[in-house]
Amino acid sequence: MEENKNTITIMGEDNKEITCEVLFTFDSEQTHKSYIAYTDNTTDESGSVKVYASIYDPTGADKSLKPITTEEEWTIIENILASVQEKIDAEDSVV
Repeated sequence: MEENKNTITIMGEDNKEITCEVLFTFDSEQTHKSYIAYTDNTTDESGSVKVYASIYDPTGADKSLKPITTEEEWTIIENILASVQEKIDAEDSVV
């Protein structure tokens, strides 16, 4: 994983580099891990932008992204994504 301000470069399934936009990072007190949420700005069948999340090392010592494997972690991430979306929706309704 290469990181540049608001983007990261990951390797796709076909070993092609994909530049992704970093949406946010956060540390979980529950799991004691750091997470990164990002998108390649593609959409799914319903037209929603695809968002991905992984475990990462904020020190940069290990540049690889690790998969999220537990339901507890996915629940934490989904709750944060929902909270971020609610904030965005609220800001959009003000404009």
